[in-house]
Amino acid sequence: MLTQSTAPLEKLTWTWNGYKIPYTVTGSGCPLLLVHGFGASIGHWRKNIPVLAGAGYKVYAIDLLGFGNAEKPPISYTVELWRDQLRDFWVAHINEPTVFVGNSIGGLLCLMVLADYPEIAAGGVLLNSAGGLNHRPEELPLPLRVMMGTFTKVVSSDLVGPLLFNLIRQKPRLRRTLHQVYRDREAVTDELIDLIYEPSCDAGAQKVFASVLTAPPGPTPAELLPKIQVPLLVLWGEADPWTPIAGASVYQTASPTHPITFVPIPNTGHCPHDENPDAVNPAIVNWLTELNWAGKN
Repeated sequence: MLTQSTAPLEKLTWTWNGYKIPYTVTGSGCPLLLVHGFGASIGHWRKNIPVLAGAGYKVYAIDLLGFGNAEKPPISYTVELWRDQLRDFWVAHINEPTVFVGNSIGGLLCLMVLADYPEIAAGGVLLNSAGGLNHRPEELPLPLRVMMGTFTKVVSSDLVGPLLFNLIRQKPRLRRTLHQVYRDREAVTDELIDLIYEPSCDAGAQKVFASVLTAPPGPTPAELLPKIQVPLLVLWGEADPWTPIAGASVYQTASPTHPITFVPIPNTGHCPHDENPDAVNPAIVNWLTELNWAGKN
């Protein structure tokens, strides 16, 4: 049985474009790079890293600029910025074909890396991958489109934005939000709340939040999939209200040059790796074994 551990992860520091970026690396073997989603960090993979490393892989995880313990400069945050952060990290620390593993926005970033820098990838694992950094206006009904437009203006306000952010990041509100997206409420622990809350107290966190919410959504999975040259494993928590499984049909109907393995995970929400690691970890390890990756190098 693949057992999990939540022992503290050793954090190292990489300086990228003058900014300090935490990362961790554990194990030996073919490399995996784990990429968290919006508002999360390296710690969101605490239930997965020991298992994947124990299965014979060298596991890297990184905080995206603006999140976790990474620096939070007042710049424009885009998916292209983070895509290039991942590519540059690969150049600096890995430098051999890698399987990129991402949840939510992290999944979209991994898909972008695979599409735009295929020479660095051996495969991809997407967990409830986002369809964009933000909703595209045409995806929303008119009343909600107007509401979201007003909300983004308020979030960006120097006067009201900090007050709104301070309300959103409070622990009771964070818990209520996570109860919406985690089917298993027992998985919403104090440890998880702290993982999200503590970085939100950093100087610059509110500006990052505002920048992300007003940034362009980026490319769609449908635009990226025809460019993918490596196998994909797509894992999807079926009870996700943020990225409903109905939207995952693009992965089931696509005709890429390499295979896509689609695995629904019942009774699980938006973050299956954290909520249901007993299903996710074996699924990833089994897929990596079938990939016969080491034998191809």
